[in-house]
Amino acid sequence: MDLVKLQRQWVDYRASLYKEGFLDEQFTQLQELQDENNPDFVVEVVSLFFEDSERLLNELTTALEQQSIDFKRVDAHVHQLKGSSSSIGAQRVQTSCIAFRNYCEEQNVEGCLTCLQQVRLEYSLVKTKLEYMFQLEQQILSAGGSSPM
Repeated sequence: MDLVKLQRQWVDYRASLYKEGFLDEQFTQLQELQDENNPDFVVEVVSLFFEDSERLLNELTTALEQQSIDFKRVDAHVHQLKGSSSSIGAQRVQTSCIAFRNYCEEQNVEGCLTCLQQVRLEYSLVKTKLEYMFQLEQQILSAGGSSPM
């Protein structure tokens, strides 16, 4: 595929992530911090988000499987996940965490389990979409283009 088509595809794909609510302006601000001195900044920050999120999701799963659920601990994990998703602009993950925290406050096990599934789904979707966007960016760079941002 030629460079112009790849760049157009990247621009359109990125726009769709905002339109569908996967990303918000915080992601734009993150991209604006990237420059030629740190060309992998966004990928590095998002990769840390992926690692942290997977650890938190596993801890949440374990915490909600306990006979006696420590809702304060569950809420602390959800709060951390909400904060990290907010910091990279993963809007739908962040929104799911807000509902999750409400169920923690109510100590509603079923609500928490449902929200955990929703957060996992939203996380999985945004991870797949961001990985694809980074692959497109790599193709642009490999074709001799510059980073789209």
